[in-house]
Amino acid sequence: MDSDLAESVSAWREVFVRRGLPASFGQVPAPLLAELRRRLALPERYAAFLGGADPVDVETVTPTERIRFIPAADLESEQIGYGAGSTETPAASGWRRSWIVVAHSALLGDPYFLDTERADAEGDCPVMTAMSGKGALKPVLCASSFERFVRILAATMELGAGFAAEATDEDDEAIFREAVSPKLKTIDAAALRAGHWT
Repeated sequence: MDSDLAESVSAWREVFVRRGLPASFGQVPAPLLAELRRRLALPERYAAFLGGADPVDVETVTPTERIRFIPAADLESEQIGYGAGSTETPAASGWRRSWIVVAHSALLGDPYFLDTERADAEGDCPVMTAMSGKGALKPVLCASSFERFVRILAATMELGAGFAAEATDEDDEAIFREAVSPKLKTIDAAALRAGHWT
């Protein structure tokens, strides 16, 4: 992992420890990682993440969302339901072959995915989400890059420490979302404008 990603992952892992939340990370052996990269065309930075911090059993917890990550061992099978590897045109829902699902909302089941068509010079790409089961997909930006996605998760989990882990009332949810905005502005202004977190 490069230093930015390593720092973000380290901060994220520390939040799990401080909050006493279970999280199990592993390391993907180089041969398996190379095979995943070949078969799924994984972007470089996300592949580096799997190599050093495979989310074997990882679920983020905030008052407004829970995100369950897909471990490397299940990554390829998770793509099948979305048409990965297909040579046919995208599904009627609008799903694209260049989108790689890396997590799901544990509350709603919505996918969180990498948009590999928009990869940057560092081998990173935006993280998007879309409501599932609602006809044509309308992707929403969650983070401008996977590295920033991890930073956002660390920040929102840290902010969520003062709130109940389970569903909160509307006032608590509004207070939490309001507290997230200044953090997002410094981490990823584009994600703040997109509105997914707030």
